[in-house]
Amino acid sequence: MEIKKVGILGAGTMGAGIAQISAEAGYQVILVDVVADVAANAFKKMQKNWAKAVEKGKKSAEDIEQYNALIAVGTDLDVFAECDMIIEAIIENIDIKKSVFAQLDQVCKPEAILATNTSALSITEIAAATKRPSQVVGMHFFNPVPVMRLVEVIPGTETTEATVQATVDLCKTIKKDPIVAKESPGFIVNRILVPYINEAAIAYQEGVASAEDIDRAMKLGAGMPMGPLALCDLVGIDVVLMICEYYWKEFGDPKYRPSLAFKQKVRAGHLGMKTGKGFFDYSK
Repeated sequence: MEIKKVGILGAGTMGAGIAQISAEAGYQVILVDVVADVAANAFKKMQKNWAKAVEKGKKSAEDIEQYNALIAVGTDLDVFAECDMIIEAIIENIDIKKSVFAQLDQVCKPEAILATNTSALSITEIAAATKRPSQVVGMHFFNPVPVMRLVEVIPGTETTEATVQATVDLCKTIKKDPIVAKESPGFIVNRILVPYINEAAIAYQEGVASAEDIDRAMKLGAGMPMGPLALCDLVGIDVVLMICEYYWKEFGDPKYRPSLAFKQKVRAGHLGMKTGKGFFDYSK
């Protein structure tokens, strides 16, 4: 199936980024968020990004005019009725995602592909909430979306090869590098990355070193571009905690037991960059 019109559900950091690069690739884009201001602000942020690109000579005024014409925003799922693919980028909660996919299944045309930007959850379980599991696929982007090249494409148990191929083709059109991964908690990157971040938090919790020194050690000693605790703050400590708890539940292996430091930070409302404080203070 040829994909011409793409719907994005969720206008947060990830959804807005996906909408931006989709428009830049020439797709008609509908960006939906249940909160009208969130969708409107996401569109304004895209326009600011494009304005900066024009100032740097990377894009022309004509490019921006074309992108603006390709994007529409809304708050109702019904506007997805004519979309060829919908990419969900909402809260990382399996029950909420299943409820939303059941609604999308009712609203979207029969041939539409439903993709989820989940970073760890079961594609098969999400797909089971619909009557079209063969057309449900994982499409895991990385933050910041306009910069990071990888998209993990994850078929569920019943996802067809045609659905996977259409998703891979779209990834290439929006200038991403797709890697198809078998369905398993965390897929490839987060399966490896989250336990690494968790171990850093455990070292912090045990007083092995300060957050600053743990991150500095990993940058200087392992060549990491960003320390694990700063990365945790970027992703969101609440998100990392949720993923750790999900791994522990799915695998039943104590090596995935989340650090108490995560729980303490979340209880205090210190979720990382998005709240101004996490392992590091961003309010200064």
